[in-house]
Amino acid sequence: MPGILLDTLRGTNTKHRPIWLMRQAGRYLPEYRELRAEKGGFLALVYDTNAAAEITLQPLRRFGFDGAILFSDILIVPYAMGQDLQFLAGEGPKLSPRLVDTALKALTPVSERLSPIYETVRKVRSQLGPDKTMLGFAGSPWTVATYMVAGEGSRDQHETRAMAYRDPAAFEAIIDGVIQVTVEYLCGQIEAGAEAVQLFDSWAGSLSPVQFERWVIGPNARIVSAVKARHPETPIIGFPKGSGEKLPAYARETGVDAVGIDETIDPLWAARELPQGLPVQGNLDPLLLLSGGDDLDSQIHAVLDAFADRPHVFNLGHGIGQHTPIENVERLLATVRAWQR
Repeated sequence: MPGILLDTLRGTNTKHRPIWLMRQAGRYLPEYRELRAEKGGFLALVYDTNAAAEITLQPLRRFGFDGAILFSDILIVPYAMGQDLQFLAGEGPKLSPRLVDTALKALTPVSERLSPIYETVRKVRSQLGPDKTMLGFAGSPWTVATYMVAGEGSRDQHETRAMAYRDPAAFEAIIDGVIQVTVEYLCGQIEAGAEAVQLFDSWAGSLSPVQFERWVIGPNARIVSAVKARHPETPIIGFPKGSGEKLPAYARETGVDAVGIDETIDPLWAARELPQGLPVQGNLDPLLLLSGGDDLDSQIHAVLDAFADRPHVFNLGHGIGQHTPIENVERLLATVRAWQR
């Protein structure tokens, strides 16, 4: 029997709410910090399949979340497409060569860089009980392309947005390449044991409506269609962070099975405007979880109550912060577990 999370993603409005948190495997956990100090840098951890599986399982052992989210990174796709990837202390990820300076066709793909990720999925799934859901993921093409073009993250994605206007054919070639690898990557995760997958579009909010339609909705719809053709029973969660009033169009046009909602979205508005019966995920502010207090309890209830009439996966509006106190996560879990519709 599938667990409550998988049931919810397939459209069941359950009495209690499943819960997992974006970045639930990570730096706020002392057991993660201990393992990272022992093993070394982030990318080394991702490619050490035993360590990556252990990190993926750590938050479930401590908190009993309903889903295990693969410990990896959205930049594994450009790494497999032939860019060099480094995670520098205090600076974040760096990709080279930058595609603002180098044509995509100059890269030499290294598809075997995906294989260890599939092995991590297999190892985690083999250790999960039947009531827990294995979640895989990938970055959405727009967000991944912003890193590929600029070589790093940026506040407003200036270089990538400018390239998309200046040379849309060259930029579309990058998007097409990301789509192709992402479809294979997600299907590989599913074939290794992932029971649901999420598409992260962390920088979707930087685009105008026309560009959002072209570079967010269109590419995600192509991925969803291709993955569904091979794995029609696997739910796909779309998370277009910062999409605001463009969220209902995203939900209707991409074909995703569930929509993740960031903390800037009014849950009452989302409950009213999104397609009826569509499962939603979110959307507590990660900073409120970090701060705690009575406001934490009241906002948890506000989110839960807003989505009482549709399938709802409780989550944050983005990733959990590294300084979040463990006791606040425990309080969150207790409050969500006690709620029922």
